[in-house]
Amino acid sequence: MRIAIVAESFLPHMNGVTHSLLQVLAHLSGRGDEVLVLAPSSTEPGAPDRVDGAPVRRLPSFAFSAYPNVRIAAGSVGRVRRILAGFRPDVVHLASPFILGWRAVQAAEQLGIPSVAVYQTEVPAYAARYGLPFLENMLWQRVENIHLAATRTLAPSTFAVNQLKGRGIGRVHLWRRGVDAVRFDPANRDRQWRAAVAPAGERIVGYVGRLAAEKQVEDLAALAGLPGTRLVIVGEGPQRAALEAALPGAVFTGFLGGAELAAVVASLDLFVHPGESETFCQTIQEAMASGVPVVATGRGGPLDLVSSSRTGWLYPPGDLAQLRSYVQDLTGDDAKRAAFGAAARKAVLGRTWGAVCEQLSGHYEAAINDYAKARNRV
Repeated sequence: MRIAIVAESFLPHMNGVTHSLLQVLAHLSGRGDEVLVLAPSSTEPGAPDRVDGAPVRRLPSFAFSAYPNVRIAAGSVGRVRRILAGFRPDVVHLASPFILGWRAVQAAEQLGIPSVAVYQTEVPAYAARYGLPFLENMLWQRVENIHLAATRTLAPSTFAVNQLKGRGIGRVHLWRRGVDAVRFDPANRDRQWRAAVAPAGERIVGYVGRLAAEKQVEDLAALAGLPGTRLVIVGEGPQRAALEAALPGAVFTGFLGGAELAAVVASLDLFVHPGESETFCQTIQEAMASGVPVVATGRGGPLDLVSSSRTGWLYPPGDLAQLRSYVQDLTGDDAKRAAFGAAARKAVLGRTWGAVCEQLSGHYEAAINDYAKARNRV
């Protein structure tokens, strides 16, 4: 197939959307598909013009004021349409569409090209986090318009599927994320790193992800003073300075990747994620693959990933006393924590990226067929 991937964000900015796209690009390259990536321009060094054989076409962009590393693509529907017309794709993949994706779904429809919209970010929920709660309804209208226009929508969790269907969006299908259980493996546990971070033998509680308002990392202040524990925060983002002030006892590692990240995740005793706006939460899967039990908020993607009382605990959104209690439960019971960690790894072992990406190719084919049938009926 010929596939145009329209990415709302892309390298060198690394987040969950970019991570999944890199896996998709590697898989499509192995299949022999021809791929073009459309993405915002970047002022950071290391922005590639080709990934796994796929050329990356950059559109002019400007920085989002609340998060300068996030770029917002400028340009018209006409400009996107001309790029797509020149490439002649069989299908357009809209990765976490919102601004550039809205232009792309319109351009695809004007050209008679089917589209697959992958819902990955609950943008409307971010409005209140960034001090703009009055924008939430307007942002939901944009999300609805995009997914109503797309030939097929893919959502990563049952929560997200039901959320979209509840807003009147049809043609929604579940498409989960894969995990590299070879890279993320309990065998990567690093005793030297643990000794440096927790020299008194404390249980290490860790968070991995962006340090941005929507992740609610400041909620981890509820763990302050928990006996025999050490908090580690892995990641970068605009809130880092504020979080260092709010969590003075925590170790901040900055951004980690590759084998270094895998070793740190495997070296944790417990993984915590307080964000309430996760449509999936890939870092939870990576912790589970590493044999690390999870305590997360009981909303969104974590509902599918964490089995309470088996692979970790889910606490009610906003109930930080329960968050603290669950962390205390697992850091204080070595046998229970080990059992939960073993169950966590077993739960994700079958979720390979190869299998998940092959499902995506099936969704492309289904969208092409559905679009052709709809046009024939007209």
